[in-house]
Amino acid sequence: MLTTSLHRFLGAAGLALALGATVAGCASNKNTGATTQFDFGPLGTPAAQVAQAPLAAIIVMDATGSPTFENERMVYRLNYNDPLQARTYANSRWSANPLLLVTQRLKSRLAQAGVKVLSATDSSTNIPILRIEIDDFSHAFSSTTASEGQLMLRASLFNGHTLHDQKTFTRATAATSADAAGGARALAASTDAVAAELIAWMTGFDNRKR
Repeated sequence: MLTTSLHRFLGAAGLALALGATVAGCASNKNTGATTQFDFGPLGTPAAQVAQAPLAAIIVMDATGSPTFENERMVYRLNYNDPLQARTYANSRWSANPLLLVTQRLKSRLAQAGVKVLSATDSSTNIPILRIEIDDFSHAFSSTTASEGQLMLRASLFNGHTLHDQKTFTRATAATSADAAGGARALAASTDAVAAELIAWMTGFDNRKR
């Protein structure tokens, strides 16, 4: 009888361990999905053509903004439910943080428009300086099926240490799908649209002595 009881106990213990291992395996599998990375894709043609370069040269500082945009997480908001809560996609990331992505895209679009793009480390004098502050860069849902990529940034153009002009640019592009991929495409389109507006805003500033 003792042997039979011992066998039953060991069998039950083994079953419990097996079930525990199975549950643990299922729990760990929830976080083993591959992470998808997004960027703005190829530069392609500009959203709007310019007749001539708005400036001969410009120094573009790295964009600044909320700490929310200092990492690679993709932010979305359910504005129809709780617009104050910034959520992030679980298995989707930007290839670089949004501040860097927007900075690089603006530089590329300016260069594409014929502007010589310089960095803050370049020893140049009498070159206009562009500073960018990003207030919003998110995939915003107005309902469970309707969403858009929202970008809001403030551009400040300096002539040396003197502020020449400042303007806020806002663009919301409808997303083609209610997921991270749709949000990425919409935010890329919004960034390109803002770049075109920013270049048009600079037109006429090419009157500085160099």
